[in-house]
Amino acid sequence: MKAVIQRVSEASVKIDGIVKGQINRGLLVLLGVGHSDTLENVEWLGRKIIQLRIFGDAEDKMNLSLQDIQGEVLLISQFTLHAATKKGNRPAFTEAAPPAIAIPLYEAMIKLLEQELPGRVQTGTFGADMKVSLLNDGPVTIIMDTENK
Repeated sequence: MKAVIQRVSEASVKIDGIVKGQINRGLLVLLGVGHSDTLENVEWLGRKIIQLRIFGDAEDKMNLSLQDIQGEVLLISQFTLHAATKKGNRPAFTEAAPPAIAIPLYEAMIKLLEQELPGRVQTGTFGADMKVSLLNDGPVTIIMDTENK
């Protein structure tokens, strides 16, 4: 499971021109599910996202987590995080899990985040053509991969 985590002042996702999800201060999380991912990966990555201390404290040092600042999450599924680019110029997505595997794990991540951050989780729609907007704060962007726990 791969995630690109961006600290944002605001972020939103539109589908067919309609806002599906919108947050203020918090994290935009782009999530890619691979063939070998499991609920254990969801648990590990979800907890890391929630506890990641990348928000400024009173001295403007990155010491605070989403929980500390009462921040929000916008979670977007993104199979392209599993793009293979070694050969040629057209990416291959064979490492991305098919919907039958990816959707339940994406939904498990939503559930985990909602349990820990009630009322503060927004999402896109799995498999939809989404337009994501964000105002990256910092900028701060973290890449995480459950294969590198």
